[in-house]
Amino acid sequence: MPDLKEKKCLIAYFSRAGNNYVGRQIVNLEVGNTKIAAEIIQEIIGGDLFQIDTVTPYPKDYSTTTNVAKKELNENARPKLTSHVTNMDSYDTIFLGYPNWLGTVPIAVFTFLEEYDFSEKSIIPFCTHEGSGMGHSERDIQKSCPDAKILNGLSIYGSQVNSSKKDIENWLDKLQML
Repeated sequence: MPDLKEKKCLIAYFSRAGNNYVGRQIVNLEVGNTKIAAEIIQEIIGGDLFQIDTVTPYPKDYSTTTNVAKKELNENARPKLTSHVTNMDSYDTIFLGYPNWLGTVPIAVFTFLEEYDFSEKSIIPFCTHEGSGMGHSERDIQKSCPDAKILNGLSIYGSQVNSSKKDIENWLDKLQML
């Protein structure tokens, strides 16, 4: 495997502020947990940040968002995104961040993955959750990007994301990114 730390990295992430399930309760987050994790990764290794965001925003209310997410998953929807990576060919390694929604990536992440050719690229997933870990998201990413190399992901408890820098550093070290 080529030396990952010599590769140009994109840190693409989907994150949702507003009502979120954190530590067994619904709390209002000014900044989504996955955004915090993405910024920690960027702080440690550099790279370019790209936020995956939908044209139609998800509701601020947690329960309503959960219902929208279930509907999108059941309908295999692909919501339109607000922006796109214009120079995807220039990246070798893509860190892909997302909250675990219903055991997998949010549907907006599937929209993102299906927009680009990830052949011969490494995708390194990381997710925030409150007990469900990676779920089956890594397998689902591999199905969406069969020609990409999917490396071992990292799951971070959303309630612990602000103190996760050491865990992220250890994971990046195992990936030989440091």
